[in-house]
Amino acid sequence: MLSQKRRRGGFTLIELMIVIAIIAILAAILVPNFIRARAQGQLTACKSNLKNIGTAMEMYSTDWSGKYPSTSDVLTPNYLKVIPECPAAGSVTYAATFGTSAAYNSNGFQDYYFIECAGSNHTSVSVPNGYPQYDGIQGLIER
Repeated sequence: MLSQKRRRGGFTLIELMIVIAIIAILAAILVPNFIRARAQGQLTACKSNLKNIGTAMEMYSTDWSGKYPSTSDVLTPNYLKVIPECPAAGSVTYAATFGTSAAYNSNGFQDYYFIECAGSNHTSVSVPNGYPQYDGIQGLIER
């Protein structure tokens, strides 16, 4: 009679190593996609914040006979509760310039505003420094 060997329950070392390798490969594929999706969502939220600031500028202009404010601080609390934070930076990075010295004001309008998300907050999704931008004529400026 042949002696029968009993196999213990559980996995062999090779089986465990194969499972761990498969999980590592899947993680290496999926994690960068999740990071990129999060960064894209932060960029979209930043664009929405710029649109909200632009809308507040227009509401201010309507109330003040077509004049834009000289600083963005006067928008709170009547037109915005607070100046929003850029989600990618975690702080207020929106820089506003007014008048003839503002960017994209090639016609020299006296009453003009330009807002940008200053810094390199969105470079992870291939957006250059200082973008997105918003102004009183073109609206959202994307590059």
